[in-house]
Amino acid sequence: MPKIIPAPDLAAAVEVIRAGGVVAFPTETYYGLAVDPFNAAALARLFRLKKRLVSKPILTVIDDQRQLPLLIREMPPAYRLLMAQFWPGPLTLIFKGRADLPVLLTGDTGTVGVRIPAHPVARALVRAVGGPVTATSANISGAAAAATAQEVRRQFGSGVELVLDGGKTAGETGSTIIGIENGRPRLLRAGVIPFARIEEALDHGR
Repeated sequence: MPKIIPAPDLAAAVEVIRAGGVVAFPTETYYGLAVDPFNAAALARLFRLKKRLVSKPILTVIDDQRQLPLLIREMPPAYRLLMAQFWPGPLTLIFKGRADLPVLLTGDTGTVGVRIPAHPVARALVRAVGGPVTATSANISGAAAAATAQEVRRQFGSGVELVLDGGKTAGETGSTIIGIENGRPRLLRAGVIPFARIEEALDHGR
């Protein structure tokens, strides 16, 4: 069974991620699963663990916008407005990814999903790692996402080395996912932030 440790104890989590392992951590929506997004073997293990189709990209979290160049190759102008208003927070933006990103991370789409989370434990984990980590929801594909450390343990058993226990998360729904089509942001997945608020922020920013 995975070891559940208090969220402030990040040194062990960083060691696991750097060694290619899987760490579960709380976000403002559900618990997520963190691996090194640049480690193809760790990503392959994550897909096996979740029983996830390899055609589905894996979302990532960063601690600071200065980490974006590690993942993306261009910045849509509209995203600057959205990042200013909704980051940190449950808004995932889909960017054109760097050409050298692992195919498993992008689902062979050439794009990568990124956000800065608002949860202090998630931010602290990324800061301690010193770079992006994956943040796919902690669940077997098709099952409900875990909202507590104990639910992570029940779903994955020893498949996850470490769980950072940050208490119960909000659950209910995931981050809102926004992409770009014909230069205009469009809703790819409904989530915590209503799309009407996204459109309002864009209209006010013009």
